[in-house]
Amino acid sequence: MRCMTEANDHDDWDDHWEHYAAAAKYSPTQIYRRWLTLRLLERRGTPNRLVDFGSGPGDLLDDATRRWPGAELLGLELSATGIELAKEKVPRADFIRANLESDHATDERFVGWGTHAACSEVLEHVDDPVALLRNARGYLQPGARLVVTVPGGTMSAFDRHIGHRRHYTPQLLEQTFVDAGLESIMVGGAGYPFFNFYRWFVVTRGEKVIEDVFASGGKLSLSARLAMLAFRPLLAVSLPRSPWGTQIFGVAVEPGQQPAPSTSPRGTAVEDGAIGASAAG
Repeated sequence: MRCMTEANDHDDWDDHWEHYAAAAKYSPTQIYRRWLTLRLLERRGTPNRLVDFGSGPGDLLDDATRRWPGAELLGLELSATGIELAKEKVPRADFIRANLESDHATDERFVGWGTHAACSEVLEHVDDPVALLRNARGYLQPGARLVVTVPGGTMSAFDRHIGHRRHYTPQLLEQTFVDAGLESIMVGGAGYPFFNFYRWFVVTRGEKVIEDVFASGGKLSLSARLAMLAFRPLLAVSLPRSPWGTQIFGVAVEPGQQPAPSTSPRGTAVEDGAIGASAAG
C-alpha cells in the first residue's frame, strides 16, 4: 500500500508503482495482508461503504469487490500513477488524490461516509502517522471500523529503499490510535511462523531484493518469482494472530454510536476474537 506523503528523494511513489505494482499484487506477504485486512473488517458485519487510505494500485479494493460485491468503495492515494492503475483495476470505485499527512480538508462528497476503512502498510512511510489518521477520520461515520496493518520486526534493505521510517510493535500502534483520537479495539501480531520466515529471507537477502524487484523495469527476477510461489501456500496457513507474529495489525473505531451490524458473507454478524486458522479460509 502506498503512503500519502509529499514525495522526497526516497519517496517517488509514481516511480515506485510503475516498477513495483506487479510485485505488490503477487507478493505472498501482500496477499496475506489483504486477506487479514478483509477478514478483520468484516468481523462485525459486511462493509457497506469501504474507504482505503493509501489505496496504491487498487489491489485491496479489487479483492474487496469479489468479497463484497454490493459494497461502495473509495480510495485515497497521493500517487497519480497509483490512481491510474487502480481505476483500471476497479472501475466502479471512486478515487481521490490526497495527501492526508498535510492539512487536508475532507472531500465534501464523502464527509462521514465510510462504515469501514483500511490503512494497510502506510503508517510506516510517513513522518506523522497521527496526523494522517486524524485527517482520515473525516471520511468515517461514527462507529466506523478501521483496520490498520504495519510491519514489525527487523527493517530490511528493501524497506529502507522504499522509505520506511519505522517498524511497529502492537503497543506503538495502539498508542498511535489513541493519539489520533480513535478508540482502539484490538492490536496484535500475525503471520507466525511462515510470514516471519519469509521476512527473514527478505532481510538476509539484503539489497539483492531491490534488484529483484526494480532492476528489470517492473518485471520480477526469476529468483523472486520462485520465492513468491514457494511461500504463497505456506503463508496461507500462517497463524492470523500470534504474539510472535511480525505482521502487526490493529482495529479501531471512530468514536460515536456504532451502526447496527449487517450480515456477514457467511450469514451471521461475527464478534471480535480468534480470526481463524488459515488464510485460505
